Amino acid sequence: MYDVIRTRRDVRAEFTGEAADPAVLDRILDAAHRAPSVGNTQPWDFVLVRDPQRLRTFAEHVAQCRRDFADSLPADRRETFDPIKVEGIEESGLGVVVTYDPRRGGTHILGRHTVDDVGVFSAVLAIQNLWLAATAEGLGVGWVSFYHEEFLAEMVGAVAPVRPIAWLCVGEVSRLQTVPDLERFGWRTGRPLSEAVHTERLH
Repeated sequence: MYDVIRTRRDVRAEFTGEAADPAVLDRILDAAHRAPSVGNTQPWDFVLVRDPQRLRTFAEHVAQCRRDFADSLPADRRETFDPIKVEGIEESGLGVVVTYDPRRGGTHILGRHTVDDVGVFSAVLAIQNLWLAATAEGLGVGWVSFYHEEFLAEMVGAVAPVRPIAWLCVGEVSRLQTVPDLERFGWRTGRPLSEAVHTERLH
């Protein structure tokens, strides 16, 4: 488990285009579906997108969002950002869109009475389970976040209050990078655990 956590990467350029074995895909989706959830609501759904035209449509939308972000950057950050690939939508051949339905489980959700966000947190735990299971199976996962939520919701038929909270590119990879992309390209490095651990109070 610790080895999988250490080797997990957000994959962009390493997808081979080879589809994941259906049995393996079933296993990683089962792992996602076994994630802990507030009130045992399992508020997620998984939409599998394979149609090449739909993948292309989403990739074009993401490319425009990437350009918009690049245009917002100061010159030095733009220079660092330009070489960074932000998605592998078409290359992976499969998008797993994870949605969150706040109505799942009814009106009175045990554990969500005072902190409503724990519903979304539950769906994110399903994503983490999927990602770690995929890494253990030798597959790559890339979380795409350059999109407008309304666009993706329309694309996959997520009608409010249901929200799409992630597009995950999933597929076979040539390898996983040893160093995360954002560190390799000089965008941002990680910080040591010692900076993140506090006693009794944050400050």
